[in-house]
Amino acid sequence: MTRRSGKAPTQRQLRVGEEIRHALAEIIARADFRDPDLIDASISVSEVRISPDLRNATVFVSDLGGDNTDAVVDGLNRASGHVRHEYSRVSTTKYIPKFNFKRDESLDEALKINRLLQDPKVQADLAHDEDEDEEDLS
Repeated sequence: MTRRSGKAPTQRQLRVGEEIRHALAEIIARADFRDPDLIDASISVSEVRISPDLRNATVFVSDLGGDNTDAVVDGLNRASGHVRHEYSRVSTTKYIPKFNFKRDESLDEALKINRLLQDPKVQADLAHDEDEDEEDLS
């Protein structure tokens, strides 16, 4: 789902990306990696963005077990040939894309926003806004 050209991904890109995401989640979950950064890692595949020609895929992942996401991403990029080979066994597409693994920042952003919303100053502002809304309704 390349957005460099400013175009939204096509339905085909979205569908293929979602199929790849499901397949990779299963492959990674059952894989027996030798890389020390991947041993005992609990990896979540949150999104796959695929290029219009379906030959390159950016795979967004996170480490559910801790703060080792950067090491997990590095390990997956080192093992991308193996992952690609395993994917080729289950894929029915004409081309097997090259996988580029990247850290999924969305969970970090959500946690940051949640911390901000829990801040006492923000809570006071929200309570103040609700009081004003109730006065407007009266």
